[in-house]
Amino acid sequence: MLRIPDVVRRLCRVTPLVFAPPLGCLLKLESLQRTGSFKLRGAALRLARLPLLDRAAGVIAASAGNHGLGLACAAQAMNIPVRVIVPEDAPRIKREGISSFGAEVVRYGASYDEAEQLARQMAQEEEAIFVSPFDDTDVIEGNGAWLAQEILQQRPGITQVVIPIGGGGLAAGMTAELVAEGVRVVGVQPRANCAMAESLRAGRALVDYRGGRTLCEGLAGSVSHRTFRAVRQHIDRIELVEEDQIRDAVVFAFRKLGLVVEASAAVVIAAVRSGQVTVDERTVLLISGGNVDADLLDSWLAGEAGGL
Repeated sequence: MLRIPDVVRRLCRVTPLVFAPPLGCLLKLESLQRTGSFKLRGAALRLARLPLLDRAAGVIAASAGNHGLGLACAAQAMNIPVRVIVPEDAPRIKREGISSFGAEVVRYGASYDEAEQLARQMAQEEEAIFVSPFDDTDVIEGNGAWLAQEILQQRPGITQVVIPIGGGGLAAGMTAELVAEGVRVVGVQPRANCAMAESLRAGRALVDYRGGRTLCEGLAGSVSHRTFRAVRQHIDRIELVEEDQIRDAVVFAFRKLGLVVEASAAVVIAAVRSGQVTVDERTVLLISGGNVDADLLDSWLAGEAGGL
């Protein structure tokens, strides 16, 4: 069992695991986590394990939004300076959330990968700690392994967990825990930007992947060698969904489930609604986040196809 420091347990909520009749399966609602995303778990664990001297120097991160939110929230609680580099088009709700916790936000680049290049450069120049949203042992343990253990404790006997995949940190941690307990893990990515699926096809980690534009900013970008190895070893398969299916899944979640779900999380709902993933009462869909700009959600509810 993973050892979670008390400060991290106080920060992170045990989120609900509920049955959703319209889908016929269980939902793990990390969208109700303190920062609206599962990524608080890994960020908090990473900061809690920092040596005191490194805490004083502060941390720098690149993020599409939710990792930055998690770091900012945890850093405020632990009195650690943090700076987050986000792409220029990062959602406003995420940028403002990061700032609300007292962290500095720097907007740079047209993609997560460009933001990461600047963040790594700044960390090196300032001798600060760079905290990756996925290529980091503590982040993988907090976001993936801890979350998997929590699900297993809440509902023994599950047979399948369906998760979104981006850089692969969540998948790397969850698959190792769940497969060891006989639970099948299915990943879902947007077809427009699916570095992990393409990596599996190529047989190597695409660490410089350039995908297309997607509504799922939190899933876009490259993978790491570490996450690729773990996913290749344990994942059952990865399904790919289209942008219109993702948008429809966000609307479905709001109207039929009463949930605000961001596009990067809605991919799992899209895969079920399209018939690509078959579910039952022993299947868990991980609803990874709920941070979507209100005006964008309103436009989708009105039937408009904005966001790209």
